[in-house]
Formats: sequence, structure tokens, C-alpha cells
Amino acid sequence: MEQQRTYLCIDFKSFYASVECMDRNLDPLTTNLVVADPERSEKTICLAISPSMKALGIPNRCRVFQIPKHVEYIMAPPRMRRYIEYSADIYSIYLKYISKEDIHVYSIDEAFMDVTDYLPMYQISAKELGMQIMQDILETTGITATCGIGTNLYLAKIALDITAKHTHDGISILDEETYKKTLWEHKPLTDFWRVGAGTVKRLQTIGIRTMKEVAEADEAVLYKIFGIDAELLIDHAWGRETTTIADIHSYKAKSNCLTSGQVLGTDYTFEQCKLIVKEMIDLLCLDLVDKGLVTESITLQIGYANEYGKEPARGTISMNTASSSMKTIMPYVEQLYERIMDRHTPIRKVNIVFNHVVDEAYQQYDLFCDPVELERERKMQQAMLDIKRKFGKNAILKGMNLEKGAKTIERNHQIGGHKSGE
Repeated sequence: MEQQRTYLCIDFKSFYASVECMDRNLDPLTTNLVVADPERSEKTICLAISPSMKALGIPNRCRVFQIPKHVEYIMAPPRMRRYIEYSADIYSIYLKYISKEDIHVYSIDEAFMDVTDYLPMYQISAKELGMQIMQDILETTGITATCGIGTNLYLAKIALDITAKHTHDGISILDEETYKKTLWEHKPLTDFWRVGAGTVKRLQTIGIRTMKEVAEADEAVLYKIFGIDAELLIDHAWGRETTTIADIHSYKAKSNCLTSGQVLGTDYTFEQCKLIVKEMIDLLCLDLVDKGLVTESITLQIGYANEYGKEPARGTISMNTASSSMKTIMPYVEQLYERIMDRHTPIRKVNIVFNHVVDEAYQQYDLFCDPVELERERKMQQAMLDIKRKFGKNAILKGMNLEKGAKTIERNHQIGGHKSGE
């Protein structure tokens, strides 16, 4: 019989806000601090608020204008590069206890660890190991961590998300039996990992409001509603999860893609947004060249301003040949953009996907392209990449990057859509 495994899932309380407090020699647990860009409007979402503000009942991902006027707080501009540095320092702490092969970094402030083989070696319990790692993080960085422990990845995550925050030591332990005893009746369902508002809404149509009711439901009905996704939902309702960290590390996607997306700070017109799309396509093409890849299919999804209540415009276009050339790709994208867009509704979001990305060895030429010209463009793109690597992303720009409303220069100073703090 296969050995029962033990997993830790560790994350940090209000990570971005805690980092900003530590860099100011302030206590994250008692200081009112908000991580948000003061240059944006009051509608901007707070990337994090400190634990003391959460204690006042303020939601973590609130907008600035939703913070009660009587609450005094420090507003810290995002510094993504700094948060990455802290995350790297904490990862090095994990490596003091656990091999990298047994660690899965889930996000900048969260990681899973398979500690099964380490507990007999250290002669301690999973809880003792979790506390030791949490204490090391606190003493080294000043960041307070919480920890979920489970017999599979799902239970470790649920222990972290739902129950660890309510324990005095920030640690919670779940196995399938304790999960059913303590959380089968838990509400709301959106507290559970990978259960979104859409899933909850569909479950409510058949009278299901708890994980116990999911587990006891007619599986045929769930498969009819959710298709193949019902399998995961049913397993999680019973507290089961078969995926391991080894499975995650060995996974290889059947198809690859490159994506780029951004939320615009103000409403953009049809023509203004077309400039943004061109800039994003230019950068994605450089990314293809840098990675030695080509694409043959592009998807656009353009989101309109919320107040108009319109569904996003979405479409995909296939090219005659796979390419990394902007001169080849851009006419297809313009054609797609013109076809799917409403010219009169303001725009707020842009997402672009290069589909079916493959090695450039698969690039082919058709009768209408000039191989010499394409090679000349590829060499120019490579030269631009070399200059950007040596002198910075804004060392070389195109004329469109200087037009009114262009975003590339600003985005080159960002990480993940937020200020890097350089």
C-alpha cells in the first residue's frame, strides 16, 4: 500500500503590505497600510491591506474609495521587484529544510511542500516542522506566515485558506475525516479552492449549498452541468486529490501559448485601443524571436468599460503560415480587431494570445512572402532584443510608443502590471 503523504501549504499574512511595513520599521500587525498606486484614481484596487485594517472589517481587495473615511492609513505605491526579492529570500529558507524537488511555488506568497520523507529524518511532526519554518521566516524577514497541513495538496490548501487563519498559532491540520467533520457544512462555498461564483450559482440551481450536498448529489446530474470538471468537484467534496508535487513537476503541456494582457487606466476609444494592440503585438513578436518560437493563430479579447454592461469582444484568426514577424502577424490582427470590435463603446481591457506556439524550425514560407525580407526583420528584432537586454527595455523604442495614449514605456517599468519600484 502506498504511503500516505503529508503536505504543508504556507503563505504570508498580507504579503505586500507586510513587506512595506518591514521596510519602514513598522509592525505589520498594528500598522494601517494600503498597497495601492496613488497616481491612479480612487477606483483602483488595493493590492493588499495590512492585518490591522482587515481586523477593522475592511476587505483585502477593496478599492481605495471603499476604505472608511475615518480610518487613517499609509498608502504605499506597489514595488513588485521588492516583493520578488522578499519571496526569493523566503524560498531560500524553504531550501534549508526541503529539497526543491519537493517544493511547488504556487504564487509569489504561497508554496506547497511534500514533507512526507522529511518527518522521519528530522524526527518531528508535520506541525513542528511547519512551526519551525514559520519561525525562521519571521526571524529572518519579519513576515508572519500561516500554514495548512493535509494528507493531499487540496486538504493542505483548504486547511490554510479556511481554518488556519482562525487558530492561535496560524496552523491547521486536515485529513479526509476531519475535513468532512469540520468543513462539509461550511459556507460560503466560494471559500473552497477552485470554487468560483459561477460554480456556486450553478450548484444553487439544483439546491446544493455545501460540500456535503455536493458529495451526496447524483453524479450524473453534476456531470451534466459541469462536464469533465465535475470529477474534480466531486473529488474535492470528499476531500480527495490525486495530484502530487512530483506530478506537477513532470507535467508538460500538450500545446503552448504566449499571452499578454492589461487593464487600461481610463476609457479608450476604438482607435486608441488599436494602438495598444499594436504595441502588445510588437512586444509579443519580440518575445517569440527571443524564445525561438513562431505562432500560426492569434486570439483577441477586448473588454468594454463595466458601466456599459457589454460582453467582451472575442475572436481568433489563423494565418497561412507560422511566423514571428510583426509585419506578417499585424495585418491579421488588424483584420480580426476590425471584425470583432464595437467602434462606439469605450474599452478598458485588452488580452492577446498567440496560440499553438512551436519551435521556429516549423516556420514555413508561402508564395506571397519574401524570405530575405523576413530574415532581415528577424535580425533587426534580435538586435533590438540585444540592445534592450544591455541598456534596458526603454533603450530602443518605436514611433508608436511615443504617441498619445501609448503604454509600452510605462509598462516597461512594471512587473505584473504594477510598478516595479525601480
